[in-house]
Amino acid sequence: MSRTEVGVLAGRGKTGRALARALELRGAQARPLGSADLGRLEEALTGCAALHLMAPNLHPSEPALVADALAAARAAGVGRVVYHSVAAPYAPSMPHHLGKARGEDLVRRSGLDWTILQPCAYVQNLLPGLGEDDPVVRVPYDPDRLFGLVDLDDVAEAAARVLLDDRHAGATYELGGPRLVSARDVARAASEVLGRVVPVLQVASDDAAAGAPEHERAWLRAMFEHYDRHGLPAGGLVLQALLDRASTTLEGTLARELGHPTPPPHAPGK
Repeated sequence: MSRTEVGVLAGRGKTGRALARALELRGAQARPLGSADLGRLEEALTGCAALHLMAPNLHPSEPALVADALAAARAAGVGRVVYHSVAAPYAPSMPHHLGKARGEDLVRRSGLDWTILQPCAYVQNLLPGLGEDDPVVRVPYDPDRLFGLVDLDDVAEAAARVLLDDRHAGATYELGGPRLVSARDVARAASEVLGRVVPVLQVASDDAAAGAPEHERAWLRAMFEHYDRHGLPAGGLVLQALLDRASTTLEGTLARELGHPTPPPHAPGK
């Protein structure tokens, strides 16, 4: 018997690879799709039972990409779409979040069975500095602002469950970690995992956005300014319900990713 295939747009990035692993564990198979497939998306999606619709980071025209992907999914006979949005999509100060809000509207009016996932930023986004010879948590915003930082593998598992279960049709799920944490909390947790003091360094937003294309630099600066004022809180109960278990703690994620022993990887159940 052939396995259920799921088209995964932007499927070769870190989220796509994690989702492929999660689908494999559930007896399904990811069909990774990238930029080379955009001109032939209907053909590339033929035979897929569902589509995980995710734009590349800071895509300059995400609503247009979403519209094209939805049209291709309909033409290919794909009946189910899960849109990878973002926590707080309607945040007027962040242009790329607004692009996802418009994408959500297109998905809701697509005529397909849809589910929208709104994950917060991943804990893994802070790993580059922690992998340096002198580990550091480096952020271009107030290190005491609170975020619903979430484990990438938890998000991938939740997405795989939703993609393979049509009971989630018509739902919008915000996905945050088990508790709100700051960059300073990340440094404290990393210090415990690594057995050494990990400092927090607040850098200039222009430095953090250096090397990106101009539209991305502007959007990143806007995002960092929003984070500096508001953080990005996101609730964690929905993710735990989708996983049917406690979600992975900050300490558990860091220990797994940094290769060190740790306390139990999941927060205690309630």
